[in-house]
Amino acid sequence: MNPIDVINSKKQHLARYANQNGSNGELITIESNDNWIPRPKGNELKLLLSALEETGISIKRSSFDALSIPKGVTVDFNDLESIKGSLSQIVFIEIKSANQDRVKEDFTGFFFALTENEIKAAEALGNRHQVALFNKKTSEILMTTVSEIINRAKSSTWQVSVQL
Repeated sequence: MNPIDVINSKKQHLARYANQNGSNGELITIESNDNWIPRPKGNELKLLLSALEETGISIKRSSFDALSIPKGVTVDFNDLESIKGSLSQIVFIEIKSANQDRVKEDFTGFFFALTENEIKAAEALGNRHQVALFNKKTSEILMTTVSEIINRAKSSTWQVSVQL
């Protein structure tokens, strides 16, 4: 293998690796939407999930990446009553990003995984759950839902992830 082939091979490997680093895509997507905020952390997240549970909805903390809060709505995530007062207006967003050339304008070729927790959250939250597909190459964002994704999928492979 000549040096140029090695360099090109490494560039392709780095592009694939960068695609696996979804947090960068998440941050870019959140920053490009004025009314989105990153998933709260710590006690703020605990209070948010508690407020949801009081309405009969139980989701995992890993089942969403961001929240969309309408303009003019203010939520203090350190105050359970504030969260409860705005909860029905908050949309929970899962962000998926890709940077491959195969992704087309209509997002065909976009390959990603949905976790069981993400699917369960979509079912529990209904229209208060959306999926943002972010094409890092074009900076395009497609807002969709888990059910729309499953209906549109050309193929799917189910797997079990384990941690030992």
